[in-house]
Amino acid sequence: MKANSFFIATLKEAPADAEVVSHKLMMRAGMIKRLSAGIYNYMPMGLRVIRKVEAIIREEMERAGAVELLMPVVQPAELWQETGRFAKMGPELMRVKDRHDRDYIIQPTSEEVVTDIARQELRSYKQLPKNFYHIQTKFRDERRPRFGVMRGREFTMKDAYSFDRDKEGAARSYEAMFAAYKRIFDRFGLQYRAVAADTGAIGGDLSHEFQVIAETGEDAIVYCPTSDYAANIELAEALPLAQRLPAPVASLAKTPTPGKSTCADVAAYLQLPLTSTVKSLVLATDELGPDGLRVGTTVWLLLVRGDHGLNEVKAGKVPGLTGGFRFATVAEIEEHFGCKPGYLGPVHMLKPVKVVADRTVAAMSDFVCGANDADFHFTGVNWGRDLPEPDLVADIRNVVEGDPSPDGQGVLAIQRGIEVGHVFYLGTKYSQAMNATFLDETGKPRLMEMGCYGIGVTRILGAAIEQNHDERGIIWPASIAPFQAVVCPIGYDRSEEVRSAADRVYAELKALGVDVLLDDRGERPGAMFADWELIGVPQRVVISDRGLKEGQVELQGRRDAQADRVSVTEVARRLHERLGSPAE
Repeated sequence: MKANSFFIATLKEAPADAEVVSHKLMMRAGMIKRLSAGIYNYMPMGLRVIRKVEAIIREEMERAGAVELLMPVVQPAELWQETGRFAKMGPELMRVKDRHDRDYIIQPTSEEVVTDIARQELRSYKQLPKNFYHIQTKFRDERRPRFGVMRGREFTMKDAYSFDRDKEGAARSYEAMFAAYKRIFDRFGLQYRAVAADTGAIGGDLSHEFQVIAETGEDAIVYCPTSDYAANIELAEALPLAQRLPAPVASLAKTPTPGKSTCADVAAYLQLPLTSTVKSLVLATDELGPDGLRVGTTVWLLLVRGDHGLNEVKAGKVPGLTGGFRFATVAEIEEHFGCKPGYLGPVHMLKPVKVVADRTVAAMSDFVCGANDADFHFTGVNWGRDLPEPDLVADIRNVVEGDPSPDGQGVLAIQRGIEVGHVFYLGTKYSQAMNATFLDETGKPRLMEMGCYGIGVTRILGAAIEQNHDERGIIWPASIAPFQAVVCPIGYDRSEEVRSAADRVYAELKALGVDVLLDDRGERPGAMFADWELIGVPQRVVISDRGLKEGQVELQGRRDAQADRVSVTEVARRLHERLGSPAE
C-alpha cells in the first residue's frame, strides 16, 4: 500500500480528555476518533491492528477445534430472564424496547444466546464436545467510561463457549482453550501472565485471567518469582503470618488515644508497630421478605491486621455473606457498638454481632483495637481471655509483598497488569437455568457442562501500547502492527533515482510477504519520520540520493538507537529476516 492512497491523520497534541498513554497515542496516531463517551470510530490505521489481532485469534481458535459463528448484538430479554441476569446485571446492561414494547438487551456477552443454540442443536452425546466462538461488538453501559479503548462502552470481543458431556470433558476443553490463549498472547508479542482469578458475575468454578504486564494496569497481579504461582489479588491466598497463638504477656488496658482514629495514627501515638493493631470493618446483610422488603438485618464485624486491607471478594465468600453484603450505616454501627466509626472493636459491644477474624488476626496476641468509646483504644487484647473466640476465621485480606507464597516455594511479589483475556469453567450454571440437555448413551437427558473464554480484541490495542511505547510514540510488536515496515524515500517527488529505488524495494518486500507501506507523500524527512515513530511501525527503510550514491539505504528498527547501512540490493532480505516469517 502507498501512503497517498491510504489515510494518515496524525496529531501533534492529544485531546485534553485523553488520560492514559494508550488513549493519547491512539488519538495522536489517528487510530481512533471519539464519537461519544466511551464510543469510538476506529480509523483505517487502528482497524488494521484490529484485523491482525482477529486473524491471530481465528487461526488459534480453529487450531484448537473451535467453530466460528456470529450471534446478534441485540438479544431478546426472555433468554436473560431465564437465567435471572436481566434483573441481576444492573445498569451496565443496556435494556431497550422495540416498537411492540418487547424487551431486548444490547449484549455485553452471549452465554444465554449460545446456550439457546446448544439446547436446540446439540441433542446427542455424539455431537459433543463442541466449541462455538464469535468476534462481535459488545456494549456495557459503564458509569464512567475512561482510558480510551481500555474501558469504553462499545468494544469488540472474542467469546467462545464449550459444551461437554461431563466434568472430565469440560476440563479437557478448558485446558485446550488455556493452551490456545497462551499461543495467542505469545504470537501477539506481549509480556503477560496467566493468573488464577475470581469468576465474578459470569459465575463458575475455575477461572484464569490473562494479564498484560503494564505499570498503568488497573489490576494487581500476585506471583512468586521462584515458582509458577500467580493469581489476581482478589483470589490470591493470604497465609496466616503466625502458625499458633502466642501466650499473652500484657494486661488488658483501656488507653486514651485522643483524636487518633486510624490504626496508623494509633500505632504512632502509642509508639507500637502497626502490625500490633487490628482494624475493624462493619458490614450488614439484609433478610428480605416475599415482597422484597427488608424484614431483618445481621451486623458483621470483620477484623484484619492494621497494615492489611480487606479483600471484598474474599469477604463475599464467607458463609453468611455469600448472598451479598453492604457496609453498615452509621446508625447501625452506633446501635451495636455505642460509638461512631474510628474507635470500634470486638470488646464490650452493646449488641451481639457476627465476628469474622482474618487468619492472621486469629493468631495475634496482645493486640490493639478500638474500645467502642471515642478517643480510646484497648491495648493488650487477647482471644479467649478478653473476648470470645471469633465466630469465623477466614482468609479475608489482600496479600502484600513479602507474604509467604501459598505453594511454599518462596515469597510473593506484586506487579500491575491489564486484563485482556479470561477463561472460565462454568459447569451447569447456564445449562441448568435454560434446560440445555443432551441424551447420553442410555437415552437419558443430562445437562451439558460448559466453559466460556473471552478476549478483549479492541482492548488488546490499548494494553499493547501501555506496555510498548516511548517518548516518540507507539512501539508495536510486528505481529499486530498496522504495517510491519515503512519505506521512507527522501525526495520521492523530486528524485527519479530515489523514486525508482523506493518502488523496487517496496515491490521486493511485498513479494516476500512483508506488510509494507511506501510513504509517497513527499513529506520533509523530520515530519515523515515523526509520523512513523508515533504510529509505531516496527521497521523503517530510508532511501536518499546521498545513500544511493554509495549503493546503500538505512534500515532501522523502531527500538533501535541507530540505523544500519545496508546494500540497496540486500535490504529487503535483511528486513524480512528481522521480522521472521509472516506465520510466526
